[in-house]
Amino acid sequence: MFNRPKPFRICILSTLNNTILTLTDQDGKVKAWNSAGSSGFRGARRATSYAAQQAGELLAKKSRTLGTRIVTVELKGFGPGRDASVKGLKVGGLSIQKIEDCTGIPHNGCRAPKKRRL
Repeated sequence: MFNRPKPFRICILSTLNNTILTLTDQDGKVKAWNSAGSSGFRGARRATSYAAQQAGELLAKKSRTLGTRIVTVELKGFGPGRDASVKGLKVGGLSIQKIEDCTGIPHNGCRAPKKRRL
């Protein structure tokens, strides 16, 4: 009945060294991005949850200037900034419609190395 616009999507990649947030539309075209490193954190401080929260707040500010308030979130990775970046998006004024975990799970792992011969 009503043509309601689809919400934008925020993909969060959280590694052990950095947290990268990307704002895309439903087609996957990047509209804005931010990371803990581009927020001004360097070295070991970049891998903290505080840096991820600040990156989330800055991306929320960028997305509000683009005119979006409602987003869906996709989480990937297992770093310390997973939950903190979502908290930063909420503090930044975005309404989160859905949170989805897209972290890859190894089904059998890598092949074991050959046994050592002496």
